Amino acid sequence: MATRYYITLPDGALARGADPDLSFTALSGEGFASELQAALRGDRLFDKWRRKQPEPDEVDLSLAATDPDATVEGAQDDLHIDLIVTTSIPGTVLKQRLRLLAGSAWELRDVKTA
Repeated sequence: MATRYYITLPDGALARGADPDLSFTALSGEGFASELQAALRGDRLFDKWRRKQPEPDEVDLSLAATDPDATVEGAQDDLHIDLIVTTSIPGTVLKQRLRLLAGSAWELRDVKTA
């Protein structure tokens, strides 16, 4: 079952994770949406993060969840970015990916059944 998450990046320029190799690089609403969608549909971001862990083989594999049908819509209004994420990925995994991509510079505004 898919869930719809309404997320805001209050300042797109500050929406960067601690590790530049894993972080957002986008500058526009559409760019942020595209990067997050790729992170949810595929395992590239997870694999890069996992390889950087002290004990990669001990990483909880539930964090590797992907959703090939995930969609992310992005819109920019001045400095802030609004993202609408529709996915079957568990919320804990979505939050972990957002922390990698945006650090703490994001807000979960609402959650609804899709």
